[in-house]
Amino acid sequence: MTILQQITSPQVTESFQWIDKLPAKFFIRLGIDFFSVFILIRLIYFKNYRRADLFLTFFVFNLIIFLLTYMLNKVVMSMGAAFGLFAVFSMLRYRTEGISAKDMTYLFMVIAIGLISAVSKGGWDELSVLNGIILLLTWILESGILIRKEYSKQIFYEKIELILPERREELLADLKKRTGLNIHRVDIQEIDFLKDATKMTIFYHL
Repeated sequence: MTILQQITSPQVTESFQWIDKLPAKFFIRLGIDFFSVFILIRLIYFKNYRRADLFLTFFVFNLIIFLLTYMLNKVVMSMGAAFGLFAVFSMLRYRTEGISAKDMTYLFMVIAIGLISAVSKGGWDELSVLNGIILLLTWILESGILIRKEYSKQIFYEKIELILPERREELLADLKKRTGLNIHRVDIQEIDFLKDATKMTIFYHL
């Protein structure tokens, strides 16, 4: 039996009949959704933060939300129910430990793109414009065009005598010399007088 005959056999044909139940707009919306998230995460997020450990979280979270919302959109939902569903998805972040504010923002955006792609009543062109606005605004904010981008790191520092407000310039000069970074401010978080050390966050521009 040839490969073509195997593919067109009744058993195989029946197993793929469920695909016919999904309209073409489902695959169009899914494609736009995936393309938008790919640009957001791979070309904007990864380019700026060089982190790939959350790729699975972002893409799978977006896909699940898109599929779930698309199926729920087939039944009549009030506006209040839709906002409630969005709030539930958003609050899932607060049950997750070890995620920064920037990562939380991108997680929120992949949620928003999934919801918009699933429930938007417009055509593919309108959906593309809506997602494009999100991507364009994110790119502008991350590129530093509107405001100079600031980076931060947490460090432990042993010269505890330099954390006094009147010696702040000496502290910044010492940190710049040690790290080679253009540090312009620091935030003292913890002070350990037993070890004569402090935990601080340094802020710098590249």
